[in-house]
Amino acid sequence: MITPITGFSKLSKQEKVDWLVATYFNGNISSGLVLEQYWSKYEQLQDLHDGFSENTVSNYYVPFGIAPNFLINDTLYAIPMAVEESSVVAAASKAAKFWLDRGGFKATVLGTLKSGQVHITYAGASEVMVDFFAFAKAELLQSLDSINASMEKRGGGIQSLELVDKTSAMAGYYQLHATFETRDAMGANFINTTLEQLATTFRSLAQNYPGFENTQPEVVMSILSNYVPDCTVHVQVSCPVDEIGTINGVSGADFARKFVQAIQIATVEPYRAVTHNKGIMNGIDAVVLATGNDFRAVEAGVHAYAARDGQYRSLTQARVEDGDFVFEATFPLALGTVGGMTSLHPLSKIAMELLGNPTAADLMKITAVAGLAQNFAAIHSLVTTGIQAGHMKMHINNMLEQIGANPTEKEALKKEFANKTPSFASLKESLAAQRNK
Repeated sequence: MITPITGFSKLSKQEKVDWLVATYFNGNISSGLVLEQYWSKYEQLQDLHDGFSENTVSNYYVPFGIAPNFLINDTLYAIPMAVEESSVVAAASKAAKFWLDRGGFKATVLGTLKSGQVHITYAGASEVMVDFFAFAKAELLQSLDSINASMEKRGGGIQSLELVDKTSAMAGYYQLHATFETRDAMGANFINTTLEQLATTFRSLAQNYPGFENTQPEVVMSILSNYVPDCTVHVQVSCPVDEIGTINGVSGADFARKFVQAIQIATVEPYRAVTHNKGIMNGIDAVVLATGNDFRAVEAGVHAYAARDGQYRSLTQARVEDGDFVFEATFPLALGTVGGMTSLHPLSKIAMELLGNPTAADLMKITAVAGLAQNFAAIHSLVTTGIQAGHMKMHINNMLEQIGANPTEKEALKKEFANKTPSFASLKESLAAQRNK
């Protein structure tokens, strides 16, 4: 029976590993060695990584790849992507190459506002809450002067503050809804600090407000929102249908027609839309992670945006208009290029340098393009050869590793399956045949 441990966080990394080996790995030191072999041999770098999180016992590596030849607003980019899934970087690169000679990608930032809320409950009449907010609004904003000063110098800061009556959704529920411009910072800490100050000032003013003599409002919590419908970027590719060419035996006209139908299906059918949008996020998350941004926040905001009309739908749209094939999307992306992991992780710094040290707005454009490119590559495969042929060929290295092929066997099997779709069963059968010879 395992006994709970006290003071685990105070143990050294080696002591933590030793405890895991003794307690959970049945004394199998090879498991501990796996954890240790991923420690960086550079002590300073390992100390930096250990400081990113708590109770660290090792590092979990994700491949850091490059998708070249992205022409975005007439500028050529090589996009860094941190992702472990086979074929993601290859698919993005393929889409980039396809559009390179067809005008490239066009991206426009539509807005950069983020928001946060102070969540309040109040059992009294709504008119009293409305009157109080009118009385308190100027002082609430004034209480933010010192917090807001630095961000204002950079052209940002709090942009608006409104009282939102949500009592129709939940009895007694109100919000102080604030919007923010955070410039090149993602801004989570700034927004949360601002909201907590608003909550403190709200409580102080409410205590002495005559209208609240019988019933005091209560601040439940103060927190930013990762739903950012006013922080969006539009991205698009287009070309005449007759410039598409023949793709895997499919004419440009038929390709465009089937492509548009595939997008329409993902727009009306949630079962398809979820997988469709997951493919988009393969590209977006990979860039978000490579640049040290918060992919979990981005995921949450994007999927909420996909369901903004009450049904979960495709994030991309496609059409044929006046003889042109048009493929486009609008993505909500709250990203930063200063502060946080972006300024701490050495590879995130390299990613930013590779992209020309972009502003947050430029990074929004680049990231959105990666998402659109990923979706184009996926639909391209789905309406022509099918998704598995290309995916499994890219996945073959992982499968060969899992079936225990040595380097010579791997090369022979890759040649054998160069024009066939591999599977675990077929690879195992061929490997056994090789070894029997």
